[in-house]
Order: sequence, then C-alpha cells, then structure tokens
Amino acid sequence: MEKTAKHSHRELELLDALHRLGGSARSAELAKTLDVSEETVRRTIKALSKSGVLERMYGGAYLTGPREAPSFVRRIAKHSKEKRAIATTVAQQVRDGMSLFLDVGSTTAFVAEKLRDHFRLTIATNSIGVAQVLANHNGNHVHLLGGEMQTDERGTFGFVTEQQCRRYAFDLAILSTDALQARHGFLNLNAAEANLAGVVADCAERVLVALDHHKFNQTAPHSGLKPRAVDMIVTDQQPDPELAQAISNWGIEMRLATGGNDAAQN
Repeated sequence: MEKTAKHSHRELELLDALHRLGGSARSAELAKTLDVSEETVRRTIKALSKSGVLERMYGGAYLTGPREAPSFVRRIAKHSKEKRAIATTVAQQVRDGMSLFLDVGSTTAFVAEKLRDHFRLTIATNSIGVAQVLANHNGNHVHLLGGEMQTDERGTFGFVTEQQCRRYAFDLAILSTDALQARHGFLNLNAAEANLAGVVADCAERVLVALDHHKFNQTAPHSGLKPRAVDMIVTDQQPDPELAQAISNWGIEMRLATGGNDAAQN
C-alpha cells in the first residue's frame, strides 16, 4: 500500500486513531489513545500535514477530504484568528465558580480552551469537544447533556437534550449563531440547534453570543434565540450602521474582541 511506504509506523498509528475517532480529534485525545506525549502527537501531526493527508486545527487535527472532514472541523479551521480573539474577550466575562452553558459552535470551542485558566466552573454542554477540554480540570464539574448525537456537529440535540437543560440555572450561557440580521435577529442552519438556544436562554441569568463578522447579514432558515433575550455580543468587527442600530434597539451590549481590527468598545 502506497500510504504504508510513505509514512512511518508512528504516523500510520496516528492516522488509524483519527479514523477510529471519527476523522477528527484533539491532540490530548490522540495522545491518550496512542499512549504517547502530546508533544509527540504535535510533531507527528506537523509531519503528516506536509503530505496533505490531514489538516492541523487549533488543538488537534482532522483528516482531509469531503467525506472525512465533518462540518464542525471545517468550520473551526476557518477564521481561527478572529475566533481566538473573540474567545479571549468572552473568557473575561467568566469568573471562577460560575455555572455556564456552552454550545457546539466552532467559536465556542475556542472559548472552552480559554476557560482552562478558570477554576471550579460548573459547565453543562451538548458539545463533546467542550466536555473533553474542561472535564477533570481545575476542579470543574462538567455535565454532557444527553440526546440524539449529530456526528457532524459533535454534539447532542433534541427533546432529551432540551429537557435536561431545563434542570439547570446558568449564571451565563455562551452561544454561537450562524447568522445575524437586523430584520430576523439570530439564525441557525440547524433547527435543533435553534430550538436548544431558545431553551438555554430561558435557563440563564445572562446570555452572551460569540460570533465573527462573517456572520453579519447572512441568512439561515431557523430562528430560536430571541434578540431581546441576549445581553451581550462579542465579535471582532463593528457591524454596518443598520445592524448596529438593531443591536442597540434590542438592548444588547456589544464588545469588540481584544486584538481585533478595531479598539474594544462597550
């Protein structure tokens, strides 16, 4: 087999592990699976990325090819600089000991990484990735909500997820969105994700939506999160005047991400 001739034993082991883990994984997860250090995994990923069989992403890797790269890993690899800056600003809104909800969004995945500096968080999430990042770390209590698994999103959705969510009272819900319009507000491509966002908002003292400017004035078919339920938006660029006015009319505070193209504003 050509791949066998081209790659070392360690590289073949890592590729096999990625296949078994569904085509994408974090470096920590691969290190545990292969019983090696994360540094060894990072070196192996770097070598394999040069041959084009996988792509590096923040904190891990995914196999290339339309069948092997689920939508989540494609999204997390896009606009990663902006998402990282947004995540830094979002994490500044979190205090040690808070109860949080984090969804399956790609920007939320970056937020989870930044929250590893916090202590004693209680986190409920429908995201496998968020749970992996924050569980068994700094005294956190992490609850992965049940429900129907959607592999492409690496998360759970549906009636069971929503019912379990209603058992919590969150200090802060950190949500993502696929689109933000002046006319329709926050929109999602996935109906189940839109429904869950509305449920989460009802359970939270404060709601924060993290999104990069590429979501401004886009379209998606499902509305679940009502604009007036949102307390804060964290983004990387100022929206156009019409959208900015709508955000103000909804009573939402807007923060521009530290390190973004514009100075941070309230």
